Amino acid sequence: MKAEIIRLHPEDPQKRLINHIVKKINAGAVIVFPTDSGFSIGSALNNKPGVEVIRKIRNLSKRHDFTLMLSSVSQIGEFAKIDNDAFRLIKRVFPGPYTFIFEATKNIPNRLVHKKKKTIGVRVSSHSFVQKLTHELGEPIMSVSLIIKGYEFINTNDVIDVLQNKVDLIIESGFCPPNPTTVIDCTKKPYELLREGAGDTSEIF
Repeated sequence: MKAEIIRLHPEDPQKRLINHIVKKINAGAVIVFPTDSGFSIGSALNNKPGVEVIRKIRNLSKRHDFTLMLSSVSQIGEFAKIDNDAFRLIKRVFPGPYTFIFEATKNIPNRLVHKKKKTIGVRVSSHSFVQKLTHELGEPIMSVSLIIKGYEFINTNDVIDVLQNKVDLIIESGFCPPNPTTVIDCTKKPYELLREGAGDTSEIF
């Protein structure tokens, strides 16, 4: 397998290429794509083989929280158990570089949730490609940040060098430096900051 490289306009991604990517994802592709917080690796929500490919590339344990990349805040209640306070919070900060951890609903396959806590991460990216892709896909992308020990992914060539024979699609859509999301656990009261990243927390804590 050698990855297909797709180059998109960074501000106005071509619709025909977005549709091509959607078809590939629905057919089982594992993709690497840019977000507003660095590259991510993902697949369709119900792509069981894709999950195992991603676990192997990232060397993930069963206790790692996958993240659902959503097109809008209105989708979150379908996949995460969220109360009114948390909903008001995420409406203020999304789209943006945040990941929120919630208890997963039964709509999430067990293989994606944290084995012990039954949690899932959710986020709505401000990246134009991600917004258009998730809108056209009509469902979340199951994803994790592209972090591999010993490597730094500053641009698409870095991704190609390491993963061109391990994934199906690599997407280029402008400069994409690693700048991780701020991760907040909303299953606890008060909320717990798990990772301080690009998202401002001054209005949250």
